[in-house]
Amino acid sequence: MKTVLKSHNCGELSAKNIGEEVTLSGWVACVRDLGGIIFLELRDRSGFFQLVADPQINPDIHAVFSKLKTESVINIKGKVSKRPDETYNPKLATGEVEVYPTYAQVLSEAETLPFVLDDENVSEDVRLKYRYLDLRREFMLHNLTLRHKVVTAMREYLNGQDFLEVETPILNKTTPEGARDYLVPSRVQEGKFYALPQSPQIFKQLLMVGGIERYYQIAKCFRDEDLRADRQPEFTQVDLEMSFVNQDNVISMVEGLVQAAFKAAGVEVQLPLKRITWQEAMDRFGSDKPDTRFGLELFNVTDIMEASTFQAFKDVIAAGGTVRAIKIPGIAGYSRKDMDDVRNLAISFGAKGLAWITYMETGEVKSPVLKFLNEEQIKEIQTRAGAQNGDIVFFVADKPKVVFDVLGRFRLYFGKKLNMINPDDHALLWVVDFPMFEWSDEEGRYMAMHHPFTSPNLDDMDKLKSGDLGNVKSIAYDIVYNGTELGGGSVRIHSPEVQKEVFKALGLDDATVQEKFGFLVNAFRYGTPPHAGLAIGLDRLIALLCRTDSIRDVIAFPKNSGAKCLMSDAPGEATLQQLRELHLKSTVKK
Repeated sequence: MKTVLKSHNCGELSAKNIGEEVTLSGWVACVRDLGGIIFLELRDRSGFFQLVADPQINPDIHAVFSKLKTESVINIKGKVSKRPDETYNPKLATGEVEVYPTYAQVLSEAETLPFVLDDENVSEDVRLKYRYLDLRREFMLHNLTLRHKVVTAMREYLNGQDFLEVETPILNKTTPEGARDYLVPSRVQEGKFYALPQSPQIFKQLLMVGGIERYYQIAKCFRDEDLRADRQPEFTQVDLEMSFVNQDNVISMVEGLVQAAFKAAGVEVQLPLKRITWQEAMDRFGSDKPDTRFGLELFNVTDIMEASTFQAFKDVIAAGGTVRAIKIPGIAGYSRKDMDDVRNLAISFGAKGLAWITYMETGEVKSPVLKFLNEEQIKEIQTRAGAQNGDIVFFVADKPKVVFDVLGRFRLYFGKKLNMINPDDHALLWVVDFPMFEWSDEEGRYMAMHHPFTSPNLDDMDKLKSGDLGNVKSIAYDIVYNGTELGGGSVRIHSPEVQKEVFKALGLDDATVQEKFGFLVNAFRYGTPPHAGLAIGLDRLIALLCRTDSIRDVIAFPKNSGAKCLMSDAPGEATLQQLRELHLKSTVKK
């Protein structure tokens, strides 16, 4: 006869089970000795259940329970009974019932834990080192359960829309995609290396060439880059691609996908989502991933400052710069020190300086820049700002990229500081009509804003061919949630001629293109359907739905900020024999 270790889950027992004989197994969450009677909370994935050992009723069980350490694993049998009114716990789903076990066995005794599981102040390093213990914490179980529910909902939605789930290779050749590749040396091909994929981009396009038409994958991706709270060396994205579609088709499909994912997390999403252009997002919010849960919008005063006598601003404008402003309400009472702190904050964001006009509660207007403005210009600034007594208007002048970045971060800073953001709001929108290229000061050339397979707006082909790259728009789109980019995609280039023009604009010659992307370019010669797609950052989505700042809280076994696994101590050293087999020699001095 087989031993039954579990007839019920701890968290599913209720008054309807009173009188039933049950077998439970789980972890000892806590043991309380109250006047000789021991109350034990047994925990499994489903929840908690109370066990009672009374030396007068079940002395053998009492002897076992009196020696138990928390987090030991036990197995018990007994009959479910109603709790006395004085021990009823309405906070627990099982708070009406309990069991006086007639049998108890310690399946695995736990040593003293390195940290208390319900301690909220445990350092992240300790949590990651003992991740298998950290996973027992209620909020970690909640996060991983929610992740499972969301992924299940997304899979079911895409399966219902006639998509095929197809896996793409993990071992590939290195391609220039922006971040560093993780390289894997080949043992059988001396001197050659595989690269772990930064995304399945090329392969999903090849699947469209291959006639799959609708593809998706819960894809593992890898990037060797500096880490922060929302980055990991290996991460997961929900990747999809569709043939014979345009931008509107993809957006509509993804909106349904996002609606299904949010519904699994208990959030209702109303469709269709709002769309704004990239330029509008920058002009109003200073960001291409705007948080629209609050106001504090930017406004343009370049024309006013150009007509003023403020030479510092006029010089910036003459050099192709811009002057933008933002109104912050109710802070006109800031002290000199407060204003110094605000100026230093702007400088830390990248500003060379900061100007402002203060509208005092008394109605007086104060500012060092007033002497450069006439009465009409001062009035127009107040009108554009919508400034009232008690407000301050801040100005930044520089290249557009710097101005937008500084004021966009300024906006978020004051939005949080002034408690203007409702954490219960869910603001989803699309940002469309991105520039095709962006200038890189570091590289001294234009780079692809998304990737080199993004289709330019066909109305801008003349600009592309003439080299007017700063004014070429792409058919690209990002979905944004509460100021965070959830995912991005684009209509892809399916014409070899257009792809060649884009590679040329990026400074890639035929030899480089053939070396890096030859198999994709060659495939396009044999009949390529128009296609488009998108990828959603799954870890980031789940972290936002769980309201945690770090994606490490929604990944079972993440790396730390140094890309190291503190639990397994990866990455580790290879043996000399392994290095020889891979035709490698370590130059690291020990």
